Order: sequence, then structure tokens, then C-alpha cells
Amino acid sequence: MMTADDVLSVLERLQQAGLAVWIGGGWGVDALIGEQTREHRDLDLMYSGDHEAGVVEVLDDAGFTESLNWRPVRFVVTAPGGREIDLHPLAFASDGSAVQASFDAEHPFLYPAPCFVTGRIGGMTVPCLSAEQQNYFHQGYEPTDRDRHDMARLREAFGIATHF
Repeated sequence: MMTADDVLSVLERLQQAGLAVWIGGGWGVDALIGEQTREHRDLDLMYSGDHEAGVVEVLDDAGFTESLNWRPVRFVVTAPGGREIDLHPLAFASDGSAVQASFDAEHPFLYPAPCFVTGRIGGMTVPCLSAEQQNYFHQGYEPTDRDRHDMARLREAFGIATHF
């Protein structure tokens, strides 16, 4: 499990190295809401693909090793105790928007510039993805109970329509 302290520790290490990341997934939803609403098995981080070597080095120094390689779409690093980080490399455009490769090369994941926002974890301001972007990523698949929980929290907090 990834605790709030784990998340903040990882973010601090990356920020000290000058590496920008944004939180997505369940921790991203909780950051938007400003409180932890459930346990999290992993941490989803988006980052500039140009900085991958630095991200990997920082996480390696923190005890994480690669456990899954689905590049260029994503890869996973795992630390002792089962802590897991799902890493999503982005290619940024000059306008601040970004693109992430997908398994369907004709339909990459799009990140409009305004989707890069901040939230709060453990009282600390953290970079994360917007509620709209979180909703965008929760489309086109059969949701888990965790997904349903997260989308319900976004509906309650932001009044947005979600797909389930």
C-alpha cells in the first residue's frame, strides 16, 4: 500500500531533483478532494518523458526497481513491502499540453494544458490532474469498485458528470 507519507516522500525526492510530476489515479482524486478517502495500492505519476532517466534514478535511490515495462505507454516500479508507482511518460507541447502514448497508436491520451492543477495530501500542496482529466481517464473500460468510489467522490466534490 502507498500511504500519504509514502506519496509525500516520493514527491519531495523528485522535487528536490528538479523533476516535475503530476499525480493521477486514486491519489490524484484524493488530492483534488483534499483528504484520503480510501486505501491506495499504488501511486500514478505523470512526468515529462524527457526526464525519464532522472525520475528512474531518483526512484532507484529510494529503493524502487522496475517490475513492469509497457513503454512507451507506461512502466511500473516496486519497492520492498509492495509499494508501487505507475509511471506515465508525457510529451509536452509548447502550449503546455501533453500527449501520452497508448496501446492504440492512432488514439494517444491527450492532456490539455489546464488539466495540470494542484491539490492537497496530508495538508501539503501537490501537483495533480484535474477532475475533468481524471474523468477522461475513467472511460472505455469496466470499472472496479475503486473506480466507482473515486468517480462518486468527484461527482460529490465537483458536481461533474462521470461515466459511471
